[in-house]
Amino acid sequence: MSAQASSPPSETRIKQIGEDLARRSSGHAPTVFDPRRWSHTLINMAMKDEAFKVQLFRFVDVLPSLRDDRQVARLAEEYFGESVGRIFGLQWGLKALSATALGASLGARSIRHQVEQMARTFIAGSTIDEALPVLERLWTDKRACSVDLLGEATVSEREADRYRDRCLETLARLGEASVSWPAVPVLERDHLGTLPRIQLSVKVSALYSQLDPIDPEGAFRAVGARLRPLLDMACALPASIIFDMEQVETKDLILSIFTRLLSEDAYRAYPFAGLALQAYLKETRRDIEALLSWTRARGAPITIRLVKGAYWDSDTIRYQQRGWPVPLFEHKAETDLNYEALTTLLLQHAELIRPAFGTHNLRSLAYVEAAAESLGLAANAWEYQMIFGMAEPFQTAVTSLGRRLRIYTPVGELLPGMAYLVRRLLENTSNESFLRKEYVESEPLERLLAPPQVPSRTVDRAEGMPDRFVNEPHSDFSRASVRAAMHDGIARVKKQLGGSFPPRVAPGVSLSGADMASMNPSAPHQIVGRTKAAAPTDVPAMVRAALDLFDEWRATSPVRRAAVLQKAAALMREQRYDLAAWEIFETGKPWREADADVAEAIDFLEFYAREMLRLGQPKRLGREPGELNHLLYEPRGLTVAIAPWNFPLAIPTGMVSAALVTGNVVVFKPSERSPVMGHHLVRILGEAGVPPGVLQLAVGGPELGQALVDQPEVSTIAFTGSKDVGLRIVARAAQVAPGQRMVKRVIAEMGGKNAVIVDETADLDEAVVGVVTSFTGYQGQKCSACSRAIVHEAVHDVFVRRLAEAVESLTIGNPEDPGTRVGPMIDARARDKVRQYIDIGKREGRLVIERKVEEPGYVVGPAVFADIQPDHRLAQEEIFGPVLAIMRAKTFEDALRLANQSAYALTGGLYSRSPANILAARRLFDVGNLYINRPITGALVGRQPFGGHRFSGIGAKAGGEDYLPQFMITRVISENTLRRGFAPAE
Repeated sequence: MSAQASSPPSETRIKQIGEDLARRSSGHAPTVFDPRRWSHTLINMAMKDEAFKVQLFRFVDVLPSLRDDRQVARLAEEYFGESVGRIFGLQWGLKALSATALGASLGARSIRHQVEQMARTFIAGSTIDEALPVLERLWTDKRACSVDLLGEATVSEREADRYRDRCLETLARLGEASVSWPAVPVLERDHLGTLPRIQLSVKVSALYSQLDPIDPEGAFRAVGARLRPLLDMACALPASIIFDMEQVETKDLILSIFTRLLSEDAYRAYPFAGLALQAYLKETRRDIEALLSWTRARGAPITIRLVKGAYWDSDTIRYQQRGWPVPLFEHKAETDLNYEALTTLLLQHAELIRPAFGTHNLRSLAYVEAAAESLGLAANAWEYQMIFGMAEPFQTAVTSLGRRLRIYTPVGELLPGMAYLVRRLLENTSNESFLRKEYVESEPLERLLAPPQVPSRTVDRAEGMPDRFVNEPHSDFSRASVRAAMHDGIARVKKQLGGSFPPRVAPGVSLSGADMASMNPSAPHQIVGRTKAAAPTDVPAMVRAALDLFDEWRATSPVRRAAVLQKAAALMREQRYDLAAWEIFETGKPWREADADVAEAIDFLEFYAREMLRLGQPKRLGREPGELNHLLYEPRGLTVAIAPWNFPLAIPTGMVSAALVTGNVVVFKPSERSPVMGHHLVRILGEAGVPPGVLQLAVGGPELGQALVDQPEVSTIAFTGSKDVGLRIVARAAQVAPGQRMVKRVIAEMGGKNAVIVDETADLDEAVVGVVTSFTGYQGQKCSACSRAIVHEAVHDVFVRRLAEAVESLTIGNPEDPGTRVGPMIDARARDKVRQYIDIGKREGRLVIERKVEEPGYVVGPAVFADIQPDHRLAQEEIFGPVLAIMRAKTFEDALRLANQSAYALTGGLYSRSPANILAARRLFDVGNLYINRPITGALVGRQPFGGHRFSGIGAKAGGEDYLPQFMITRVISENTLRRGFAPAE
């Protein structure tokens, strides 16, 4: 660290400088708050009414995608109702104007014009050529620029290539144009030497469609290949390249790519690279200190652009949703304090770096000035950065001081620029917005310049509340320690492959089935594990042994049984990465899919344990005097659980734990394709306290399952699998055998033919990613997977093109590799079945894309077909593989009709920004689980209880409060408490 003082500047000096800056900016107002503009009225309304603000920003977001004037009128009416005319200044109201084609056109044109005018406040031009006059005008006004190319989210490698090419074109055009700009010394030299006239801010996420912190090496290879041509041109011009910082999950990845790339011989001496760092992140000081050490060793300066951060809301929400510790400061004042501390840190190291301070906050500007002054720095040792279209008064103030100012200047089309525009509007209307406080609420200067005050900590609202269920968080693979833990788990399990797993049955029961070997679908000749199978003739002995233990287990208190499940959950947490690794080897699940399956298994254990504590207490019915009515739940008896291989831990954990915690004894038959995972489940439950024999493992094929179903002593059958097998179980269970004393209850989840509707208002960036995720996740081997995409004709062709490019970009390979998105089918039979459906698709529809792969194992590349009709087999039959049928819809009503035209009713999805269409889907899309504007797989226990109807299944939803009662009988006991004329006091 520099030997100069590190104490903060005095508050007196900060106040003096702030007052001077305020005087220099007086008489001006930010464009966005200009009362002569329509945007001023609109933003004032948004600041006063939070509900209106949400509707406004959502309408602004969808508007550019609307191609038809009547559509604009309809959406405006949906979002704003009768207020739309007043909001957009339509004298006769939109409803009256929409009555005619001309009126609708005029109304829509007026609305578009006003929103586009607002967008142009923040966007310099739709192309670099259109923006060049604006950039030159900024330069002559002594304001440099950093160009940011707006664009649609990168969902494919072709789109990543197009972004790279746009960046190269922009650098070239800026290089040609900037030569003729006048000399502006304050912008062309700093304390370390000359500065280029050109600066381009790049988004790493736009340079690789598969960017994912789970695979740092793959990300570096792909991003580096596209960044090197940019850096080569930047070195030659010269130009400055700045890495924008994005969502917090990618922060460490972006830092790693930056330092690795700039450490290469070709770029080690390049002095004009930089990156943005966000003060709202708690780790930013650590990151800066690491960068300073790296820069010192590298021997060439870098730019560090310090910003408060633009993704606080979305990052916070995502981390809270996932149950991860939020890595951002909770209060804005904490961010402001951190910004000041980091400002001092950067200025103290100005001999190594080019500090740049992005802020529109008067206090922050004054703090930078005061801190630099206290350190004795020259005025050209740092620069300010502000956003195009924002805080123009402060821009004027700092340039009048002779300071270097750079304007972050977006360039791009309105449609992809809408996300950027909404962020700017959120900033301007936020309760914490400095510009709002000064220019709208007219806060006193003394308060605006006061040091940040962090609110005192409040007591956690959860303290003192009853224990509640919280989902087990999925692993945060952006953390190096988590990736290392998964690698270690894979290494440990790999050493155990091929071992034997002994039978887990009741004492005294011996099995006579053949030895079975479980094989790795990624390497079909590799044995995962060996186990002893049960023969159908072994079933009676297993059943008798279980029933001998029934009375003792049912007498175990619900509290004790719930504790066993919670202990099992704790054991699974301890063994999390080993269990996930076993799934990778035995069932071919990619990293995230395997990890999520273990987390879901833990969720089932914790959720059902809590549910049993609730249900295990007698429930009082009625409050009339003189009688006592209690409802009680008791176990049904023997449960047979028949589980699938595609969720080899979560689904059987749910079925088995539900039966056990409700007091039943269980014979569990895992799929013959995943017996090792079945073994681990039974082992963990035994270690958690399930007595030997109360839960028995029966490994075998269909004949064993049939024998279990046919046993007359069985009271409950819990099944997850195909429709055909499920219906046979229902039919056989309905047959009463001699000696049978109870009607068998069947709980069956039997698959789906799930559709996602994409309407004409959909955000295609989200829709493409969501559909790809939903139909290729775990190779499409999920009952919840998307197999039909029903797309409105207005966006059909664009959607299909972008979807095909996205599928072309998927990483296919061995799931041991963290970057693999698509792995193998479970076995040769599944692979061959999918190939047969691909052949059917080629006859029925138009092949859009088929990924051809040459991988060891049972890999089938994803295939997409268009022009599929409702009666085609691809539209009706469950495929259980990465095959997608695309159907064209003329209207939203047509799309709903097509979606419901299936024998199944499991999951469905909708991508739409139309409030009316969303409401219609909620009422009319006939599925058990409907997902809106998100992928349709990945239901979470307790939050999205899972299950369907029609031929998708019978029984209550798994992971919901109705599930456990299916494994129990309900008894009601009514006692007359009136004796000799009196009753006990209540």
